[in-house]
Amino acid sequence: MTEYPIIVFTAFLILCYGLFSRLAERSIITAPMVFVTIGFLIHLFSLDLLNEGAKAPYVKILAELTLMLVLFVDASTLNLKRLVKERQLPIRLLGIGLPLTMVLGALIAIVLFPEEKVWVLVLMALILSPTDAALGQAVVTSKDVPEKIRQTINVESGLNDGIALPPILICLAVLSADTENASATYWLTFIAKQFFYGPVIGGLVGWIGGSLVEMASRKDWMNHTFQQLASVALAILAFSLAESVHGNGFIATYFAGMLLGTKTESIRERIREFGEAESHAMVLFIFLLLGAILVPMSFPYWNINAVLYALLSLTVIRMLPVAVSLIGTGLPRQTVWFIGWFGPRGIASVLYLLMAVLELGVAGYEKMAAIITLTILMSIFLHGITAVPFSRLFKKEATD
Repeated sequence: MTEYPIIVFTAFLILCYGLFSRLAERSIITAPMVFVTIGFLIHLFSLDLLNEGAKAPYVKILAELTLMLVLFVDASTLNLKRLVKERQLPIRLLGIGLPLTMVLGALIAIVLFPEEKVWVLVLMALILSPTDAALGQAVVTSKDVPEKIRQTINVESGLNDGIALPPILICLAVLSADTENASATYWLTFIAKQFFYGPVIGGLVGWIGGSLVEMASRKDWMNHTFQQLASVALAILAFSLAESVHGNGFIATYFAGMLLGTKTESIRERIREFGEAESHAMVLFIFLLLGAILVPMSFPYWNINAVLYALLSLTVIRMLPVAVSLIGTGLPRQTVWFIGWFGPRGIASVLYLLMAVLELGVAGYEKMAAIITLTILMSIFLHGITAVPFSRLFKKEATD
C-alpha cells in the first residue's frame, strides 16, 4: 500500500473530512469541492504523491471497480413499483429530456469544434449527458424542496448513467475498431454480445445471488456483515462473467443491481448501504485524481470555445430539453428551471471519461478530455454552491 502514497493520503483526507461532514452538509462546501481542490494543490505544489499519474496500475482497477459499484448501487436503489406509480416526471426526463440533451450536445459541439471528428464530439456529448444528484446533495435531502421534485431528480440521476452507457460503448467501439474493414456481421455480433450477454448474465447473477442471500438470511445462516458484502461480490461476479464471454461487464453490473433477487427491505438496505459507503470512498478518490491529473492535463486546451461549450452544457443543453420534456405537466416555470439547473455533471461523467481514456488513449482525444473535465469542474462548484440557497427558495415561496 505504501507503494502508492496517494491512496494513504486519500484515506487520511476521508477521515479528516468525515469529522466535519455534518457541518459541511449545512454549508455550501461539498466533498467533491474539497477533494478536487486538494488534488489540484497536490499538482500545484509538486507533492510526490503521483509517481505514475494516470498510468498507475491502480487507476484502471479503481475506476472500473468504482463504476461497477456506482451502477450496481444506483440500479439496486430503484423502487420499481414506486417508479411505475410516480412515473410521469422521471419517464419524461429520461425518455425525452435525456435523448434531446445528447442530440443537442452533439450538434452544438459540431458547430463549435468543426475540426474534431464527429464521433469524438458525439462521445463527448454522451459522456456529459448523465447527471449526478450527489453534487447538489442538499437538493435531494432538503425538506424545503417538495418530495415529488426531490424524488424526480434522484430517480433521474440514478437511471441516466445506465441509459447513457450503451451509446457510449457503441461510440468507443467505433473509435477503437477498424471501421473501414468492419463488416455488418462484425457489428451485429458486437451488438449481440454487448447488449444481450450483459443484461442476461447480469440479471441472472442479481436474481440468483439476491435470492440466495434472501434464503440464507431467512434461515438465519447469513449474518449482517456478509449481507452487506454481497453488493461488492455480486457486482464483481456479474462484471467478470459477462466479460468472460465478451459481453459488457458494466451493463451486466447494472442489470444485476436492477434485478436483485432480495425482497426483504432490511436486507436490501444493508446491501445498498455498504455498497454506497464503499463506492463513496472510491468516488472521493476519483475526484482527487480529477483535480491532480485531469485538470492540469486539460489547461492547454481550455479556450473560449471550450468555456462556452461547458457553460452551454450546464445551461441550454441541459435546461432546454428538460423544459421541453416537462411541457404539459402543469409544473410552475420556476420548478421546471430548478429541475433543469440541478443536472450536475459528476462521477458518472468522470468515470466514463476515464473509461474512454483507458480504451482509446489520450493522444488525439486531448480536447475532448479537456472540455469534459472543464464542464465537470464548473459543475462541481456551481451546483455545489447553489444547492442550499436555491433549495431555500421553495420555502420562501411557500411563506409568501
